[in-house]
Amino acid sequence: MTPTILCFGETLWDVLPTGKQAGGAPMNVAVHCRHIGLDARLISRLGSDALGDELLDFLQEKGVDLSLIQRGKTHLTGVVKANVSNRNEVTYQIVQPVAWDYIQYDDELARLVAASDAFVFGSLAARLPVSRETLYRLLDHARLAVFDVNLRAPHYTAETVGYLLERTHIAKMNHHELADLAGWFTPGLTGEAAMRALTDQFGLSILCVTRGENGAALLVNGQFYEHNGYPVEVVDTIGSGDAFLASLLRAYLAQTAPETWLPVACAAGSLVATCRGATPDLSLAALHQFMHQTTTV
Repeated sequence: MTPTILCFGETLWDVLPTGKQAGGAPMNVAVHCRHIGLDARLISRLGSDALGDELLDFLQEKGVDLSLIQRGKTHLTGVVKANVSNRNEVTYQIVQPVAWDYIQYDDELARLVAASDAFVFGSLAARLPVSRETLYRLLDHARLAVFDVNLRAPHYTAETVGYLLERTHIAKMNHHELADLAGWFTPGLTGEAAMRALTDQFGLSILCVTRGENGAALLVNGQFYEHNGYPVEVVDTIGSGDAFLASLLRAYLAQTAPETWLPVACAAGSLVATCRGATPDLSLAALHQFMHQTTTV
């Protein structure tokens, strides 16, 4: 059977100099999961406004199930101003409060989380009390909790991140976030040593750290793996980490050998970085072709 993925959190518009693009890490992960054959659904909240209608149209075109996306009249659909002047390090100005800060809990969501193969979430949706409490309650039902750390200053605290790590089976973060978390929880450690210390402290099964153009590192049940990444001409990196995570999850759920996870996940992230926007079409065929061409050149 096709694995089922539930992604929880922000759905929004990234406002760029070239115009607006649909975004939000959980939404991007859901779309990329759909691209590579996983049954992904999105738990989020939009305003009852034109921007919300446009996002629903976008998601429908991408084949994402809309049934778990709430609508509200009190708060507007989320908007983020993205600065892409540095193509390798995008920065964000995130408006608050917005609709996705008020995702409502209900027992049907809990049932669906319990039935899913993986529950993906990040730190941003925990910035305000309503969505944070909903996330905490849903985590009680998750069989496989996947924490896409995704720190966005000033929308996080060490206390909240630590609590989420305690509830996590698989954690994915970038190398900057590893340095932040190591500073909070394992002072004085860096790199692999910090990864091992965080894994031990929070009881993680898997910890993955992306390193931008330098690939990624992976710690699985005490075994450490690295991949140097693929050289590509970067257009922008928005969505690259989300494609990476979707591909990593697919490899994990397919029960392939851990040493095969990083090559395919890094390939997904690299391919998305060659395109404009967070969710270009990313088929398995294109992914395998890219890997073959890159490794045989």
